[in-house]
Amino acid sequence: MAPAMPRHAQSGHANLTAIFLLLGLVISGVWIWKRLSPEVQDVVIDQAIPIAALVCAVAVAAWIIVRKIQQRRRRVAQRARLITLFENQSSHDKRLEVAFALIEVNDYQRAGLETIAPRLQELFLTTLKRALGDKQHRVRGMAASHLGVIGDESVVPPLLKALEDDHAYVRASAALGLGRLRASAAKEKLLYASKEDWDQTVRSRAREALERIT
Repeated sequence: MAPAMPRHAQSGHANLTAIFLLLGLVISGVWIWKRLSPEVQDVVIDQAIPIAALVCAVAVAAWIIVRKIQQRRRRVAQRARLITLFENQSSHDKRLEVAFALIEVNDYQRAGLETIAPRLQELFLTTLKRALGDKQHRVRGMAASHLGVIGDESVVPPLLKALEDDHAYVRASAALGLGRLRASAAKEKLLYASKEDWDQTVRSRAREALERIT
């Protein structure tokens, strides 16, 4: 029995075949076009080509719509799987990891997460307050920015406090979270951060947050 052809070789042969087919179609089209009478060529240019272009445009639009529907279905299925995983996790670190993935999969939106929003908020708040130490600043920062997605007005005070964190990443993330919440109570501190913070990213995030609020 002959050995199976490697996948990359099969793919190469398929691409080569497609190129030859396309080349053959182009040559055939040119050959046919040259043998058409001028009157027929005028009809093709005036009528057939616009119709073909319209058909192609409709086909492309339909393909885009179908792709979006498929992507949405995949996202909903993945979100449901992550919600189940989140609910079944007992480890704090694992729950936090799943929670971060869940917010990302859901395109940083609250819609669709209402049933577990209170638990996500509590988890992110706990992380923001307790994940201390130099190596934990990225975890605190992610918790702060995600609170802006999933939280309510009650998370504004902890985020305002996070604007004074020693790490610029946490301060920038807190500004992002406050902007997502459109927290008008944070205007004064965000204005100060947008002008006085030594870190450029923090200043930029604070300005973006102010634009969202106003």
